[in-house]
Amino acid sequence: MSEQVRLRDVEPADLEVFFVQQHDPEALRRSRFPPRERDVFMAHWTTNVLGNPTGFVQAVTVDGELAGNVLAWWDEGCRSLGYWLGRRYWGRGIGSRAVALFLEEEKARPLYADSFVGNTASVRLLEGLGFRRTDTVWYGGFEHVRLVLDEPRGGSGVGVS
Repeated sequence: MSEQVRLRDVEPADLEVFFVQQHDPEALRRSRFPPRERDVFMAHWTTNVLGNPTGFVQAVTVDGELAGNVLAWWDEGCRSLGYWLGRRYWGRGIGSRAVALFLEEEKARPLYADSFVGNTASVRLLEGLGFRRTDTVWYGGFEHVRLVLDEPRGGSGVGVS
């Protein structure tokens, strides 16, 4: 059976699932992204993510079930990409399909993404979609690979390999 990956607008009830996903111990180990307490998380998503008029945020569903999110935002003059999937959706190509769908709508280039250097699956996912490594950056004492998706080549805008 083929898993159907779709994107849709984020609904308020989705935030509860996103909150639980960001506290998964294995996700934290792979991302090196510090989890937020409930009130801080909800305020951040309501104000800084969903309330950001220049942001683009989509929920990822698999066969109609909420799996995670993909988003883009402006940070210090650069357009950045982030994504997060619940652990049960890892390793099945869902992240690649979701981000590829997102990139069909998100046209800003260059588009930057940072992955913890030890999260080789995330780095491979981004490279498979045409992102290239540029350098490393440090967040909270952890090294992250900085990748960029440059101007589209050949008209498609997404380099899927």
